[in-house]
Amino acid sequence: MSRKLIYISCIVFIISSCKREDNIIPNNNAPYYGEIPTLLLENYVNRCYIDLLGREPLDDEMIEDVQFLRDNEVTIDSRDQLLYKLQFDTTFIEGDSSYNQAYFHRFYELVKVRLIEGAANSYINSENANWLFEYEKDSIAGNMINAYKRLLEYNKLNDILKSEKQYRNGVISVSEYHRRMVYNSIYDDINMNTFNYINAIFDNLLFRYPTSYEFNECKLMIDDNSTQILMGSSGNCKYDVASIICNSDEFYEGLVNWSFITFLGREANVQERDELMNNLIMYNDYQRIQRIILCSDEYAHFD
Repeated sequence: MSRKLIYISCIVFIISSCKREDNIIPNNNAPYYGEIPTLLLENYVNRCYIDLLGREPLDDEMIEDVQFLRDNEVTIDSRDQLLYKLQFDTTFIEGDSSYNQAYFHRFYELVKVRLIEGAANSYINSENANWLFEYEKDSIAGNMINAYKRLLEYNKLNDILKSEKQYRNGVISVSEYHRRMVYNSIYDDINMNTFNYINAIFDNLLFRYPTSYEFNECKLMIDDNSTQILMGSSGNCKYDVASIICNSDEFYEGLVNWSFITFLGREANVQERDELMNNLIMYNDYQRIQRIILCSDEYAHFD
């Protein structure tokens, strides 16, 4: 019996002596944003206005937004609220009409710069007038096949002009927005012939060139109207090529990468691309992706 008690006592002693030690990592304290200098906050607010609205904040806006961040200890949530206001607030703002309108106009201009060399609306309208004139001329001459081709080109450019308002109102998705930008006569003029078009659409949207298989499938679709398989989907024309690419997972990955280059000046790493691509596919909310990037300490230079 005494031997049994001694055995139990030894076990209790060993267990009690095996105390868990805390693994403390030096200099790994959670950041306290309340101590960020006012100059850094002003630089952050200024950058947000320029990147999202295309202009610097007015003095009153700067004072109000810096104080808002300061009152909320510059948390990620408070930064998100500020960015959301710049994207969606519809309150009348002199000169902009509203933050919401200025933001979506800015995004429209950025996408045009990315894909059609920033073509001004006045230029698009002049090209449209030419297509309309050619359509009317062919219609009068009874050349209806050519007339309908001209009308199709007119509608493509008209879709670009309508896309800013339609995207702002939620009528079209961000993928449809980009499809319109790569399926029109202006994009064709920039990237003349089938070879250049196929390489350009992959490079512009996916940040890579097509494989030999992908190139051949696209070429057969565009030049021969042959039904082919691209990225797991079938198509038989140029419209299908643009639509398939703009609805692929790689398109969303490319959109994330473009956003990192635009706002951070670098490409997204593999983990960032994967996380934000899946977020974009799941929620179909590109503005949310922008806010995630612009909320970061890296963007704000708080790190």
